[in-house]
Amino acid sequence: MPKIPRGRRVGQAAVNAVRTLLEEHDHIVQEISGRNDFGEDFYVTFTDGGDVTSDTVKVQVKGGDSWRRGNGYAVPVNLHGDTWADGNIPVYCVVYDPNTKELYWANATQQLRRFGPHDPPRYIGVSPNAVLDDATMDSFVSQARRYVGRYRGRQAVLTHLGEMSGTEFDPSDHVLHFVNGDDEDLIFWKSPGAAVATLLLSTQGWNTAWVTLESLMRSTPPLLQDGDTTKPTDPDLWTAEELELSQSEIMWVAACFMSTRQADEGPESDLIEPDECEGCPSCTGEDFVEHGRIEADVIHAYVLACMLNRIEAEPDLVQRSILAMRKDITLQPAVIAELGSLETEPRFVRQVLQGRLESS
Repeated sequence: MPKIPRGRRVGQAAVNAVRTLLEEHDHIVQEISGRNDFGEDFYVTFTDGGDVTSDTVKVQVKGGDSWRRGNGYAVPVNLHGDTWADGNIPVYCVVYDPNTKELYWANATQQLRRFGPHDPPRYIGVSPNAVLDDATMDSFVSQARRYVGRYRGRQAVLTHLGEMSGTEFDPSDHVLHFVNGDDEDLIFWKSPGAAVATLLLSTQGWNTAWVTLESLMRSTPPLLQDGDTTKPTDPDLWTAEELELSQSEIMWVAACFMSTRQADEGPESDLIEPDECEGCPSCTGEDFVEHGRIEADVIHAYVLACMLNRIEAEPDLVQRSILAMRKDITLQPAVIAELGSLETEPRFVRQVLQGRLESS
């Protein structure tokens, strides 16, 4: 006579244990048919004091000795990596140990997002300390509901960026995201009203780099002259050159500073007329939307001001820039052709000559 494999009995015991525990605490469990099993066994909708909430997670259940490891348990990701990491509903893994008769859980979505799509893990690690039972049910549900809440609205974006970079953002923080032509990520992060921002670059392993508008634009730290008692530049601040930012990345970071300053100052700022302001906290209250569009004239005004300040500090900048551009073999011929007019334009000639006189 055919026998039922022990693995099937243990697997079913695991599913029954999870469903029974959740239902005993009045949570709603909807089992997914085996014919439609693509990496999840349950939908779980949490309740609160007998009231059904809108917080739902998916659960993958595993049972048996084969999932045990020296430092806990491991659930294979297999082909589920994309759906577990990028779905609209977070996925939790629960392991049933037949020896201890205990359940252990892990947030699979959170782990996968921390690793990122370029180096996904083969297994979801489950800690032996993450026990799921009557005593820990409330804390588990609290954590899961809090995580589900992070999937809603703007917080969903912060959650995704935070997990990608291994950073915890406050809901009030200014957080903006940029992807360059090489699919490399750059995150701008600044507290409201702060002058210093943090840049997080995927190319640098998401290490934090502090910048200001001023540090971003300088090429080298200014040197103090004899008798100069001014405070030296903060050595902890990075320049665009040190971070190896491209021109488009520099423009984007500068625009982020301008956009977030506008959001901090509100609609009375002289950069954008009040009726054109979209997303400022003072305009839309607590449920504000981060500025995602920056007017071209705002960027132009800022870049122009930076250029004038730089030229004032370095009078021979135009001449040096033209020489550097002539040596750049990657520039398009049309750009090189325009350099001749710059060198003969009376305004620029006067500027270069004036710079030479001042520097001498």
